[in-house]
Amino acid sequence: MNAIEFENISKQYKLGYISSKTLSQDLNRWWAMHVLRKEDPMLKIGSVNNRAEKADSDYVWALRDITFNIEQGDVVGIIGKNGAGKSTLLKLLSRVTAPTTGEIRARGRIASLLEVGTGFHLELTGRENIYMNGSIMGMTKAEIKRKFDEIVDFAGVERYVDTPVKRYSSGMLVRLGFAVAAHLDPEILVVDEVLAVGDAEFQKKAIGKMQDVSKGEGRTVLFVSHNMASIRALCKHGVLLRDGMVAATGGIGEIVDLYTKNNNAFIAKGKISDKIMSLTTDLVINEVLVNGLDTNEVELIYPSRDLQIQVSGHYAGKINMDMEVLIYDDNDVLISKFARSLKDGKTEIVNDSDFLITRNIRFPDGLTDGVYYLQIDLTHPKISYLTRSNGMLKVTLSANYTPQGIPVDRKTFGYFCI
Repeated sequence: MNAIEFENISKQYKLGYISSKTLSQDLNRWWAMHVLRKEDPMLKIGSVNNRAEKADSDYVWALRDITFNIEQGDVVGIIGKNGAGKSTLLKLLSRVTAPTTGEIRARGRIASLLEVGTGFHLELTGRENIYMNGSIMGMTKAEIKRKFDEIVDFAGVERYVDTPVKRYSSGMLVRLGFAVAAHLDPEILVVDEVLAVGDAEFQKKAIGKMQDVSKGEGRTVLFVSHNMASIRALCKHGVLLRDGMVAATGGIGEIVDLYTKNNNAFIAKGKISDKIMSLTTDLVINEVLVNGLDTNEVELIYPSRDLQIQVSGHYAGKINMDMEVLIYDDNDVLISKFARSLKDGKTEIVNDSDFLITRNIRFPDGLTDGVYYLQIDLTHPKISYLTRSNGMLKVTLSANYTPQGIPVDRKTFGYFCI
């Protein structure tokens, strides 16, 4: 029996707008879709959600014609590059937002952990949030009370359970959020890639719990992660999303192999500046240079392990700006992250002018020879991304690359860190 059925699901967004701009248009849409049961009258042909290309429309399809079924008790991994539509699909299933077209049929209660702090009221204590979440899921006070000690023990927050969760660290929020979602008897458990925030011990514990939930209790699990090792260990089947569409479904080994193969091959040698896209009309990117060259393939031959990344452009307005660099291995597992604002809190202040941001970055110690992929973005620290790219820079470490014995100038170079 199918636990979840996705039938011709599509989700369209209008870039730059929250609504249709006018109340009358919003009312017309609601009347047509919910009363007359017709197609959205505002629906327009939009561009595919490929962030590596510049948009040719004000509309974008985050998801397009998604159709597949998930059997009861199955554990399914949803994988794909950033922007492929994974999180959007889970939000539709969790009814955080509604599909533009199509229908989702789910049998049973759904517990979702989509991002840090999902479903929590920050002013309430951990204890109050547990009871609130259970009530929202339709459980009685007696049912929640029976599970309470088990939830707190699993999350490891007994000491802080009567403290407002706004004082919890992101790791503590994830621990409690997962414990609540997994222990309150949902028929369907939906977990986005928030487990990456937790430490290694908790990730192992969480994956074990999801295996118990699916095998021992016959519940359905949907799991999104960029950690292919976790996906392989937990999931039986996989769904590969690409540009908002289903690229393939099947056994998890086959799907992961297809994803990693395509992920490693998707970078065609060319200009790195062509692979970074501005997310706001206020920002214009002029040039991106890596070690002085506008190329998206770099080879570092021992003893070199340093990169200089420069991004120049213009911003219309005043803003604090930083550069964030993520490094992924050949299996698309996030290894390290660097941003100056994380290191010393400093940013670049741009005030309606041209800018040049330069970062000198040294690769982490202990990396072996091989291919790595860097994602480089400009950010408004702790608020929003100003650009978006994915795997835009391919770096090859070669010639018996070993970091031992190389002098370290900590004043000059930044370091990747988690």
